[in-house]
Amino acid sequence: MSADDTVDVAVIGGGPAGSTAAAVLAQRGVKVRLFERDTFPRFHIGESLIPETYWVFKRLNMLDKMKQSAFTKKYSVQFVNAQGKMSAPFYFHDNKPHECSQTWQVVRSQFDAMMLDNAREHGVDVRQPARVLEVLFEGDRAVGVKVQKDGGTEEVRARVVVDASGQSTMLQNRFKLRQWDPVLNKGAIWTYWKGAYRDAGRDEGATVVIQTPNKMGWWWYIPQHDDTISVGVVGPFDYLFKGRGSHEQVYQEEMDACPEITRRLSTGTRSAGYYATKDYSYRSSKVAGDGWVLIGDAFGFLDPLYSSGVLLALKSGELAADAIADALAAGDTSEAQLGRWGETFNKGVDRMRRLVCEYYDGFSFGKFVKTYPHLKNKVTDLLIGDLFDDHVDEVWEPLETLYAEDKKPIPKWSEGAPPDADHKVNELYLPANPMR
Repeated sequence: MSADDTVDVAVIGGGPAGSTAAAVLAQRGVKVRLFERDTFPRFHIGESLIPETYWVFKRLNMLDKMKQSAFTKKYSVQFVNAQGKMSAPFYFHDNKPHECSQTWQVVRSQFDAMMLDNAREHGVDVRQPARVLEVLFEGDRAVGVKVQKDGGTEEVRARVVVDASGQSTMLQNRFKLRQWDPVLNKGAIWTYWKGAYRDAGRDEGATVVIQTPNKMGWWWYIPQHDDTISVGVVGPFDYLFKGRGSHEQVYQEEMDACPEITRRLSTGTRSAGYYATKDYSYRSSKVAGDGWVLIGDAFGFLDPLYSSGVLLALKSGELAADAIADALAAGDTSEAQLGRWGETFNKGVDRMRRLVCEYYDGFSFGKFVKTYPHLKNKVTDLLIGDLFDDHVDEVWEPLETLYAEDKKPIPKWSEGAPPDADHKVNELYLPANPMR
């Protein structure tokens, strides 16, 4: 077998998680080959970043590139309740006066290409387009990948395989590791608008979360550069997708029923078709096995409510890369060594998940801050993505004092459907007439 057929680490997927893991590994002197099946730029949802991405960007040498980009700067998040009353903005800088408290609203096709180019600059051998057909195993140990090439296939041996294949989740599917969230059975329909309402000043790039008047769901309102706004509605799967007609029809009905959305969009023109995704909240029952690791959406996806998706992709890529580099140095690529970051990561995801579930269960930021003003900074810490430090746990006990007496505890993620349960795989419906 030639040297070209052997690497230290093979990474499947060039999205934010795969690009992060590959770049960090290359920084640590590891020979990495990354396989991305699509030609970039390519469409992807998930445009809003949260401030804690700053620290991973800094490590990846991405900060200057982000600062020089045209992406809209984001300083805050704001909530609108079912009656149309707006909360005070949660300004990240007021909570943490550091440049890390300013983040961005990105166009993912551009952002993902920047991240992959950054991995190349760090010395990652990027093969694109290159489709990985399967992960190769000897017994229970991953030993490489089979890749489609020039009408045939080639095998590349690797000491560790990183599955960053997104929601196709190659290894999660192979081992039936996917567990669906027992609470967050949601879906979303969205499109893009030009010329719609934008706030002024430092609120211009704010993410606005708008509860639907019937409290069945919520809208995201995400300003991007080039006068584009991403606007989507989220709700229970059955509510949005069963017996209500086309995605366009449902979107229009929900828009007409929400005065805050109709006000904001009254000056705008739709500039894209209608997109939809269903059944998107899941997690793997483990992060690693002998010779393999899951990161990003290949491990799991939570919910779009607080825009945590890219942060969790970056953080899982960083944590996994450090564990892999240490494992290679120690000559131990066992499940225990490669997965040692999993407990820390899952604990952080659980914190964000609880905040998401509390919102769906009626949690009011305004009421909480009015009752416990000294804890506003802790709630803001959660909103900026400071998920991996125990100090934020101070909010949970006071939050519970606002519960109704008959409120039941939120089921834990691990109390969801078993890994091998029969469940529809995550689906993304692209518009028939993209207009974009």
